[in-house]
Amino acid sequence: MHTLLLTLLIIVSLALIVIVLLQSSKSTGLSGAISGGAEQLFGKQKARGMDLVLHRITIVLAVLFFILALAIVKL
Repeated sequence: MHTLLLTLLIIVSLALIVIVLLQSSKSTGLSGAISGGAEQLFGKQKARGMDLVLHRITIVLAVLFFILALAIVKL
């Protein structure tokens, strides 16, 4: 059981990394924060289309990651 949970955790971890890297950047980086782009960072930006799908998949994978990590600790 421990091996199965550990394997699932590794798969979810790799999927989470890939999904996060596929998402588009929502800010201009450090230069935008210094030059006044910080308002846009905390502003209301709604994800649309593929960004919305990637955002939802990220949330699901993150929840699965924490559940699996806690399950491994309990065993």
